[in-house]
Amino acid sequence: MPSSAPAGASTEEEDAVVAAGAIATSSAAPDAGDPEPQRNKGRRRRKKRRPRAPTEEEVAARRLVLRWACPGREVVAADDGQAAGAGRARVRRPRVAVELHAHSARSDGTLSPAELVERAHRNGVKVLALTDHDTMAGVPEAVEAAKRHPIRIIPGVEISAVHSPSDESGSGAEEPVHILAYYGSWGPARPQELEMFLAGIREGRYARANEMLLKLGGLGMPMKLEDVCKIAGNGVAPGRLHVARAMVHAGFVEDLRQAFSRYLYDGGPAYATGSEPTGESVVQLVCRTGGVTVLAHPWALKNPGAVIKNLKAAGLHGIEVYRSDGKVSGLSDLADTYELLKLGGSDFHGRDDKEEPDVGSVDLPVLSVFKFLEIAKPIWHNAIKEIFASISKRTTDLNGSNGFRRISSAGDFCVLRLSCEDPELTGASEVEVLRTEVADIVLTHQ
Repeated sequence: MPSSAPAGASTEEEDAVVAAGAIATSSAAPDAGDPEPQRNKGRRRRKKRRPRAPTEEEVAARRLVLRWACPGREVVAADDGQAAGAGRARVRRPRVAVELHAHSARSDGTLSPAELVERAHRNGVKVLALTDHDTMAGVPEAVEAAKRHPIRIIPGVEISAVHSPSDESGSGAEEPVHILAYYGSWGPARPQELEMFLAGIREGRYARANEMLLKLGGLGMPMKLEDVCKIAGNGVAPGRLHVARAMVHAGFVEDLRQAFSRYLYDGGPAYATGSEPTGESVVQLVCRTGGVTVLAHPWALKNPGAVIKNLKAAGLHGIEVYRSDGKVSGLSDLADTYELLKLGGSDFHGRDDKEEPDVGSVDLPVLSVFKFLEIAKPIWHNAIKEIFASISKRTTDLNGSNGFRRISSAGDFCVLRLSCEDPELTGASEVEVLRTEVADIVLTHQ
């Protein structure tokens, strides 16, 4: 359950108050004998409502988010503290550009992880979650690229799943659902378990692509799986977008939009499912490995209410509510009903499509980001503890020796020191592997 932000009215309530005040002012009848209001009537209609001043709650949330996003760098605007004392609403609602849904070439995007980070930085993004489909392979490259800019990377992944209507929710066919998983800077607490799970999904994507090609062949559009895999790239499991690009290259459709609208949409004549797990099992896995779970693009679901209800019971933390064109009010109501976080992202892929939202284009309210961090930080800290507990156990098990031990721990972060007087044991290859693992964790955190 998302905890309450600092005291004060919510963003929606504040907007309603401002709107009500504007309606009350405009509805006041002018003096019939005064011609001035009549002459200025058209001019008043053309005036836009001035942006309101940010609340103290929003200013405080922005400072906290920026402090987390850019540690050690003073990026908070100097006029933040002046907003409340300003005589008029001269500054708009404070915003921190946070992108929580973007893809790279490691799945079905067109930009490399490093190029995606560069683009996000040019667009003013301060926090970027790399959420490739069913893989986290691009995260190390993104983290390395982010060291050159004041931008924080959230290791993420968009996991493919299916939802099967239960007997209670009525009859109906399965439909695909995508679960966004967000991990702390040090990654999942059980990386091997998560990777084995994702690898199984990726293997199923090859079978799924082959089935789509068989259906397209039956529709008079023969193509080879090898061509689709070549488009996907080395080591990248093929998806619908790669099949669509192959269709464009072969001249069967004019563009990607046509490929999806005619053949590859959910339930379309060339659509196929893979070996995806249930949405509930995905949510449970992510929670078990120290991640935050969010339902991606629920507006595309046939029955979002039933899906959200079932996933909430499994441990879902939030749903996407905000898009580049604003907030989806019906989904916002569902989020309130099930006490879920309200988040969103551009779902950027870098397609050759002028209508695709750019990375960082979603105006995610800073209070939504603040509430997200309130939920995420304890989960990520516990994952760090589990990571270090695992490493500490390995030190005592190394070569059957108890010569290695954890000397101290403080706060939420374990301070691990390897101590052993045996030079032969400390020089063993297993110790070097352990030293490398600890060093990588520390570097990633910094």
